[in-house]
Amino acid sequence: MKRLLNKERLKEENREHAGTGGRSQENGGLGFSPAFLDYATFAIHLSRFADGQPAPFHLLDGLPDEAVRMRAADGRVIAGKATLISGFVRGGFFYTRSAATKLLREWDRKCETE
Repeated sequence: MKRLLNKERLKEENREHAGTGGRSQENGGLGFSPAFLDYATFAIHLSRFADGQPAPFHLLDGLPDEAVRMRAADGRVIAGKATLISGFVRGGFFYTRSAATKLLREWDRKCETE
């Protein structure tokens, strides 16, 4: 059974990618914006606060209804669809956390050789 995307899973992903460049704190200054890809529909949703403003980190509260599986009575998102992947948008392209990590590693190698 696929796991729904929730706050705990995002925390787990942040721990897993700490120090790799696969977190907003580590790549935001390089033009990466936190986002979610729904691999069932290929829709990309930028991470947003509940009021629609862009969020500087992965946040579920600004997801549109079509990407949400469960909401609390006050409207907060409890879980996104199981088909959501957290990652980043840069230059119009979606990068998974792992892809962002790999790209940053390659940039570092290139900078070392120049």
